[in-house]
Order: sequence, then C-alpha cells, then structure tokens
Amino acid sequence: MPSEPGSLVGAAVAASLTIPADDVRSATFSLAWACPEINFGGGKTYQRRYTKFYGTMGHAAAKIAHDAIQEHTQWESQIEEWQKPIIEDKRLPEWYPITLFNELYYLNAGGTIWTDGLPPVQSVSTIGKRFSIERSSSDVERSAHLTHSDGTAVSILERMGSVFEELHTPVSVNAAIGTNLLQKGEENIGQFLYLEGIEYHMCNTYDVHFYASFALAMLFPKLELSIQRDYAAAVMMHDPSKRKLLDDGMSATRNVLGALPHDIGMDDPWFEVNYYCLYNTDRWKDLNPKFVLQVYRDFVATGDKKFAEAVWPSVYMAIAFMDQFDKDGDGMIENDGFPDQTYDVWSVSGVSAYCGGLWVAALQAASALAREVGDKGSEDYFWCKFQKAKEVYQKLWNGSYFNYDNSGSAESSSIQADQLAGQWYARACGLLPIVDEEKAKTALETVFNFNVMKIKDGRRGAVNGMRPSGEPDSSSLQSREIWSGVTYAVAAAMIHEDMADTGFKTAAGVYETVWSEDGFGYAFQTPEGWNTEGRYRALGYMRPLAIWAMQWALNPPKIPKQEVKPKLEADSLSRQHAGFQAVARLLKLPKEKDARSVFQVLFDYTCKRVTG
Repeated sequence: MPSEPGSLVGAAVAASLTIPADDVRSATFSLAWACPEINFGGGKTYQRRYTKFYGTMGHAAAKIAHDAIQEHTQWESQIEEWQKPIIEDKRLPEWYPITLFNELYYLNAGGTIWTDGLPPVQSVSTIGKRFSIERSSSDVERSAHLTHSDGTAVSILERMGSVFEELHTPVSVNAAIGTNLLQKGEENIGQFLYLEGIEYHMCNTYDVHFYASFALAMLFPKLELSIQRDYAAAVMMHDPSKRKLLDDGMSATRNVLGALPHDIGMDDPWFEVNYYCLYNTDRWKDLNPKFVLQVYRDFVATGDKKFAEAVWPSVYMAIAFMDQFDKDGDGMIENDGFPDQTYDVWSVSGVSAYCGGLWVAALQAASALAREVGDKGSEDYFWCKFQKAKEVYQKLWNGSYFNYDNSGSAESSSIQADQLAGQWYARACGLLPIVDEEKAKTALETVFNFNVMKIKDGRRGAVNGMRPSGEPDSSSLQSREIWSGVTYAVAAAMIHEDMADTGFKTAAGVYETVWSEDGFGYAFQTPEGWNTEGRYRALGYMRPLAIWAMQWALNPPKIPKQEVKPKLEADSLSRQHAGFQAVARLLKLPKEKDARSVFQVLFDYTCKRVTG
C-alpha cells in the first residue's frame, strides 16, 4: 500500500565517487533496524539487550547504523585477529577452521533472543499452587552458613517446609528467572534464548544444548552462565498445570520440583517451561545429569565461585531427584523401556551406556563442585556414590565396546556412537575418566571402524547405532540416522583420548555432507541429521555447534584436575545419607504434593537427626 505523506517508512541512499585509473575506492553502507520489544505468544513483552545502550524507542536504527559505519573496520579486524591463529594452524585439516567458524551461524540465525535481563513489561498475576523454593540473593549468606554447618540437605528441607506451609493459598508466580540468583555486585548480562531448530520451536532445549553449549562457554561465557542460572531456578520450581502428551494422549504436570525441564518454553519462556510434549520428560534420565555436568564445566572454565554457590542447591536436588530411578539400590540409574533421553524415538531399558555414563560422570562432578563450595559432607557422599555407580557401569563392557544397554533385547548389543558421552564430558571438565583409558580407546576405535567407516567409506559421519554385523541398527528412525552434532561430539571424545587423527576423519564426514561442493547443499542450515543416503531431517539445528567441543578438546582451558580419593565407606557418611534420602523422598512424592505428606518426611528426618 502507498505510504502516508510525510511518513518515515524507507529511504534511498546514494554515494558518488570519482575513481582514478588503476585505483580503488570504497563506499560503505549500513543497513540497520530497531525492534526493541520482544512479544511472546503468551502475552509477555521484554526489552532486547541493546536497549540498555540505545534506548527503548524504535528510532534507534539510525544510531545503530551510524555506529556500524564508524566502527565496522575495527570489528572486522578484531574478528580476523581472533580467527587467524586457527586458520593458520597447519596441524589442522583445511576443512576444519572453515567449518568451525561457519557453524557459528546458528548463534545468530537460530531464532536468537537476548533480553535486557529485566522482568517482562507487564505486571505478573498470581497463580495458585505454583511455587518455587529458589533462594533470593538475600538468602545467600544464610544458605552458605547452612551448607557449612548442617549440610545442603537441611537447607533445602527447611526451604521446602516453609513453602509447603503456604500451599493452601495462592502464591506469586515463580519462574525460571535465573537473574534472581545473581548475588550482590554481579552483572546482569541479560537472558538468552535460541531455538532447538528452525523446525523444532522450543527455546534452549537442554539435552541438545549439552552439545551446543561449548560454543557459548568458549565465546560468550557470561551468556552461558545466564542460561545455567535459568535452569537452576527451574529445578527449584513446581508447576502443576497440565500439558497433553502426544505419545499416549495423557496429561502430565508441566514442571516437577527437582526435575530439569526439557526446554525453557516457547509461548511464555521462563514462566511456562516444557513446551516439548511428545513424552513426559520428568522421566528422562539424561537431563539432570547433563545439568550437573554443564554447571561444573562452566564453573571450572570461568572460575566464577559466586555462580557455583548460587546454583549448588539446584545441583544437589538434581542428583537427589534421580535417586528414584535407581530401582535396585546398586547406585546406578536404569532406563524405563521407552525413549527417555535425547534419542527420543530410540527406546532403551535397564543400565545404558549413554545415560549410565552421564550419571557416573555427574556424580563425580557433583562431588567436585561440593568441594568448591565448601560442602565437605556432600563432597564425600557423592564421591562414594560415584565409585559405586562406576563399578556397575563397567559391566556393560563386552571386550570391544560398551553395550547399548543390559536389557538383553535384540538391540542391547548395538554399537552406539555416543556411548562414551559421560567419558567425553568428564575429560572436558578435568575430571577423572569414568572408564579405563584402554577401554575408551578400544570403544572409540570400534565406533570409528563400524559407525563411521561402514557408511559411504566414512564420508557421511557416524551413524547413531550399528549392529555388530556391520549393518545400521534399524530398530528406530534415530538409531539409523547420522546426527551431525553427535558426530562432532564423538570426534571431540576421540581428541580427548589422544586420537586426534581419528577424530578429524570422523568429523570430516559432516563437512563432506554439509559444506563441501560435492555435498548436499546444507551449508548455513546444518541439519540435525540425515540417513545413509543423505536425506535430511530438521534443517538449521542447534546441536552442530558441538564442533566447538572439538576446539575445546584441542585447546582446553586451564582447569583444575580432579584427584583420586581414598575409598570411602557409606557407613561413615550416614548423616549425609539420611539428609540426601529425605530430599529424595520428598521429590518422589506424588506430583500433586500435599503439605501433610511433606511434613511427615520432614518430621521423620528431624527425628533421625535428633536421635542419630
């Protein structure tokens, strides 16, 4: 439609130059726009991060364009200076630096939102029964004292008790707003969202962010910590509102206290988490361990002690919530016979290589983080649990690799490319390996020889599942797919095990498929995965950012190394065990928790402390 006379809807820009013969002249143009508000489907509005520097009015575009014209040459030179050492490193394959930097497109093009870190513009109403036991910044000193004296469990239980006393009345809406965990003097860098994929509209999908997060941890560590604070707040939040599941048509609680949500939401991020609705992710086995591992990795990478202290209660609760999945009390969690992890159409039962390894590594990470925040009791207790779970995990070893699971099904002996995800993260965090080094190398060599080299001579990446016969595991769509991000992660695991050449050969298959001139034309929209013939699924996806896990492995930050501790006996940790079990018991109560049941647990634990 024609614009109204005098309205400012567009402009024409021209530059005139006189160019002498055999000379060069440059004309710089800058295109900018200002959209200061972010409006979500749920009705809330936020301000973008740049409004802190350019104001909240829409006419800031001219100032943004002006600054770009003035400073773009400096920006470009800084980018070139940052990239130069990697581009000129002759030890690296020619394709690697190109792919490493190009995969970063997704941090910008992945539906990215960066807020100013302030609450939504609208006032927030109250909703009955939704609650959070998250501590505010004013509680930090008191909680730290409890951690040192009576233990983290006591601090958590006291907070639970005070909240449940008021459950009969509506309480203010609590949300996964991690800025509430910032302590005095810490910078509010804002909150960051990016989509799982262009076709999968969920923000900060956590099981996938586990792979992609190395890019943020290395390049934008404050944004990475911001995401982790949001999830730490979500672990402390309970929202009994219902969502319908596509798997069975039943309803499930939106967010359960102690369970890490699958994502931070979509229509109403932070306030209405778990937009994902295929399965009930409260029963997933990889989310909580992935939270513990990422928190520890981000702490050792940044050295941010205040961050560690703020999220430690959430880490403790995330471990305690998982206790219900150790059905036989051997220290190891078991999968429940449905796709209860990131491979969400690939079923797994009993002890599994993927989730079991993540659990073992997470227990060690929890022990290490407890040491950093001064919780000696939890440090020893989680170390004891780590040793116990590690022994069980070794039983999956068959001499060549770790079995997919121990259920005895037809697929139990499948070779999973991602079987050593726990070992990979332990190495990346400076923790002790969760399996013997020789076993790790042998397993990864098996993955390379079967999952990589038996598919198009290694020119497609690593297929997720491979049968010992040399044929892809056809039990599900995902088991016979090649996932680009997982291939990068497997390559990173190989680099950590001093198998760099093998790692580069593995990851080269992704380059050949996505970026090379002879590939399938997926550049700048790297899919989640493809099948052995190259037919893709989910263009433009978060997980391929995992190529930065390879860079992390090649040039790891200076992080403290975990040391071997003497074997600890569970009997000597009876007090910590009692507190842990009390928290775990509370988290296992029916989803619609009633105050009577809660106080019974609190009463029982208090009696044990008094008489113990």
